[in-house]
Amino acid sequence: IMLVVFCLFFTANSQCPVQIIPRRAVVRYGDNVSAHCKTSVLHEGMGWEASEGRVPMTKNQNLITWRVPELTEWDIKPFCYINYKIGDKDQCQVELPVTVYKTPDSVFISTVNHRGPMMEGQQYELQCDVHNVAPVQNLTVKWYKGQTLLHQTNFTDTIETPENKTVTLLIRPDRADDGAQYWCEAELDLGADGPQPHPTNSSKPLSIAVYCYKKFSQKDSNITLECYSTGNPEPAMWWSFKNRNISTGRRHINIERATSTNAGVYTCSATNKFGRSDKTFIVEIKGLGCECENNI
Repeated sequence: IMLVVFCLFFTANSQCPVQIIPRRAVVRYGDNVSAHCKTSVLHEGMGWEASEGRVPMTKNQNLITWRVPELTEWDIKPFCYINYKIGDKDQCQVELPVTVYKTPDSVFISTVNHRGPMMEGQQYELQCDVHNVAPVQNLTVKWYKGQTLLHQTNFTDTIETPENKTVTLLIRPDRADDGAQYWCEAELDLGADGPQPHPTNSSKPLSIAVYCYKKFSQKDSNITLECYSTGNPEPAMWWSFKNRNISTGRRHINIERATSTNAGVYTCSATNKFGRSDKTFIVEIKGLGCECENNI
């Protein structure tokens, strides 16, 4: 009796005389899928069992195909079975692992609890929303600044149906980040049997404006704002305040005996034939505070 039990276990799990091609199926939701099951032994019948694409048992074929023209079941588990003779009739089965995937409907980047320009040296939170993607356990969300990879997040969820995922990134921009573009990317790594290259969906870039630290001054005090630029050819420079030019060709401006009318946003601009760059200063007439230099 012990020998019989051992043989049944061995034949059913280790030596089932069928071969499934491919060994694993990776299919996009709604696409067609197929797999072959073949044997080289005499048998009393073989077939496919599945919630979609079932193939009834046949005794006169050694190769049968499971086929679904439009797969819409997320957790399908098809298996091929065979009834063959080892002494008495015996049956074994081999399952075809199927991964059904769906790329995101959208990938969106935003700032959390903040709108408008950012202040140099302050911490801000960016958020990436990935909508309706599966399976999440194969998902990686990557953060970029320009073409530089900053961080990536993987997931351990085993849910097979589509989910929404949100990841965040903390940044502390400096003046060199003014105009930088942040973006996030959702990548599905479905293994060697999956599509190559890996399917990716990217957000639109989020361009940030970075203001330097505010410059505080006492009423009636003198203020100097300095702005430096480099380039070849040497950039032309000018300053603007309240949407009008107030100085041309100078790297600094002086505000004498400042009053509340001098408070606001000052912009230093530099341009040459290759482009233009702007830097912004905020002046508040409140009291003594930090100095602010700026480089373009």
